[in-house]
Amino acid sequence: MRILQLIDSLDSGGAERMAVNYANMLSKEKPTFICVTRSEGLLKNTINDGVNYMFLNKKHTLDFKAIKRLYIYVRKNKIDVIHAHSTSFFLATIIKILNNKITLVWHDHYGSSEFLKARKFKILKICSYKFNAIISVNQTLKVWAEQHLKCKKVSFLNNFISVSTKEKKETVLRGEKGKRMVCLANLRSQKNHFMLLDAFKEVNKTHDKWTLHLVGKDHNDIYSSKLNEKINDLKLSKNVFIYGSKSDIYHILNHCDIGVLSSQSEGLPLALLEYGLAKLPVVATNVGDCDKVITQPSEGCLVNSGDFKAFSKALLNYINNTTLRIESGEGLYKNVVLNFSENKIKDQLIEIYTTLKCLKGTII
Repeated sequence: MRILQLIDSLDSGGAERMAVNYANMLSKEKPTFICVTRSEGLLKNTINDGVNYMFLNKKHTLDFKAIKRLYIYVRKNKIDVIHAHSTSFFLATIIKILNNKITLVWHDHYGSSEFLKARKFKILKICSYKFNAIISVNQTLKVWAEQHLKCKKVSFLNNFISVSTKEKKETVLRGEKGKRMVCLANLRSQKNHFMLLDAFKEVNKTHDKWTLHLVGKDHNDIYSSKLNEKINDLKLSKNVFIYGSKSDIYHILNHCDIGVLSSQSEGLPLALLEYGLAKLPVVATNVGDCDKVITQPSEGCLVNSGDFKAFSKALLNYINNTTLRIESGEGLYKNVVLNFSENKIKDQLIEIYTTLKCLKGTII
């Protein structure tokens, strides 16, 4: 079985990282491919050497030259399965129409699962007639797909994390050692950094040596501009630092002391899994499937979305109790290793692929 992961970019987003994770994981056992359709990014450096890599450089939606190149690549390399992530479903559907022997799996990483009523999916629904299977990152998205899309086989599969063997330790964090909070989240409204700043300001009133480190893509847009304005308005410029996208995530986490996530909506955020692998105590908002990662108080603290006072109270609780921080980090680590490990997810994924190929009458 020869599997191609299809993703539109290699920016440091959740869907992009999962596409790379899947390619890296499967490359240890099977001929594995990853095709990036529109733009490369930092995550290219995390792709293992055993993965066959293709950059399509697609310029627009109906780029016929790019479609032809991918079609030829799939035929030449005898690809059996195209595993399309997020918005790459449209291109994958075209390849499926041109070559119906392909098994097409679409992976739904939609992050705004709290706001599914506003989701636009007319094109997605049409394309879903060609999907052989859908994988959803949480149960809410699974139910939504079953109700709204035209694919009979819908599965739920946890996200998972793995540490790249190619990570280079490059980032130098500011602030005092032992007093750093980190937020892994691209700078966009869904992540609600503004609430996080309000909560951190409360902490800063009594613990002004603590610092907050924001790691994630900075689009240099209105959201980013207003975020910087608020940092200045709250007089936090000496305590809050923005780093942009970084590829040495585990190096960064190993130099931090508390992980935070203040999102308004999530699927199953990789940030929580990464915090867990780094044994960080965590304060996060209770959205999406965050409660599947932090299942009890011994694994972290969840507060209502938008409640900055509860968020700051939870942060202060960790700041004032080193033992609690250590125990919480250990608790989250155990849950992540037990339920979100690479080996567990690999077995479930291979079962999905294999079942589909058997249904099509192909011997694996």
